Amino acid sequence: MHNAVRFPDSFLWGAATSAYQIEGSPLADGAGPSIWQRFTHSPGLTANGETGDTACDHYRRWESDIAVMRELGLNAYRFSISWSRVLPNGTGTVNERGLDFYRRLVDGLLAVGIAPNVTLYHWDLPAALDDRGGWLNRDIADWFADYARVMFRALGDRVPMWATLNEPWVVTDGGYLHGVLAPGHRNLYEAPIATHNLMRAHGTAVQVYRAEAKRAIGLVVNLEPKYAASQRDEDVVATRLADAYMNRQYLDAACLGSYPDEMREIFGDAWPEWPAADMAVIKQPLDFIGVNYYTRDFVRNSGYTLAGLVGDAEAERDHRQQRGKLNDLGWEVYPEGLAQFLREYSRYKIPILITENGIPTQRDDDRWVFLFMHLWQVARAIADGVDCVGYLHWSLIDNFEWADGYKARFGLIEVDFETQERRIRPSAWRYAEIIRRNEL
Repeated sequence: MHNAVRFPDSFLWGAATSAYQIEGSPLADGAGPSIWQRFTHSPGLTANGETGDTACDHYRRWESDIAVMRELGLNAYRFSISWSRVLPNGTGTVNERGLDFYRRLVDGLLAVGIAPNVTLYHWDLPAALDDRGGWLNRDIADWFADYARVMFRALGDRVPMWATLNEPWVVTDGGYLHGVLAPGHRNLYEAPIATHNLMRAHGTAVQVYRAEAKRAIGLVVNLEPKYAASQRDEDVVATRLADAYMNRQYLDAACLGSYPDEMREIFGDAWPEWPAADMAVIKQPLDFIGVNYYTRDFVRNSGYTLAGLVGDAEAERDHRQQRGKLNDLGWEVYPEGLAQFLREYSRYKIPILITENGIPTQRDDDRWVFLFMHLWQVARAIADGVDCVGYLHWSLIDNFEWADGYKARFGLIEVDFETQERRIRPSAWRYAEIIRRNEL
């Protein structure tokens, strides 16, 4: 038996979701289409041609979903806003019926003592803005600022924590470089532009928040420890580049006001020189960094050019090196990487909130082991002095896992997608007990 480990009294315990993955009814009540609506309705781009048209029907079942959160004792819930539900054209006239959904959701959470944690952008760009260039158009920083202002004015008095973007690396890498996620582009030259405009949008939204509301705002990034598959010089170099590309690119920009030097090395002539004024906009004081953590990665350079390193997903994953259990998506379970990152990224001197951490698995025993082992690593990091303010499990509920469709089961709550019946998994009850005691 281990000795009990207590968490800070103010620790946030919760779960996370995103709009397109759970809401369903993406065009209901005056909403406009998003790039994910388009992407999923394009043949051959998602598993079994599956879409988020119904998903978990949370748009209509939100009250019962809040009741389950309350039953589990969560004190925080992270969700995202569908930009095109609130602004069908991305800019201009507000769709009050869409905004009312989020007003009801926030009020319903607060009524049972659950703190809303709202993400403004979780990948579902309004299609109308994609038609105007999307993240490749510099004007998008202003469009995003206007959208953020609408949300802050509607909910800023009741929502204690906001995030601007979720995983900008995935938006760029999946959506503009490899084409496996919406909007489905494959262009080495577009990727840095999308990255930079995402970060400019982040910075402008933080500026708007400081003018409109006075609580907490941050940025959510996905981090993945990179290990060299061998000590060959080319593998060590590839690993350094992979770490800069995935782990440091966005946080260095947001917190230090500069991109890692390796970005030019990686992208070559596809990496532009950015104006100092842009970097000043991007670097805004943050109240927290949201960290999404799932796995680690071994990297080897198989003779690619540096540009090819990025084109082949920050060099080649070497799965032969992985020693831990693999989950249903083939990712290694490596809890130690979470504590490593929490210690490493405390160098930014900004509180850290774990905004996503979970496992896609059909075996709930594996989910419980994953949850416990990762929380143990969080506790170790806190004991070492890391300012970690909370843990939000991914995900609250089985959902639409983007291009992988419905096969990946991440939820504390199981969903029968035929009937929409919910069932609380045993791992969720064990998580509830940790929350109740505030200790492992």
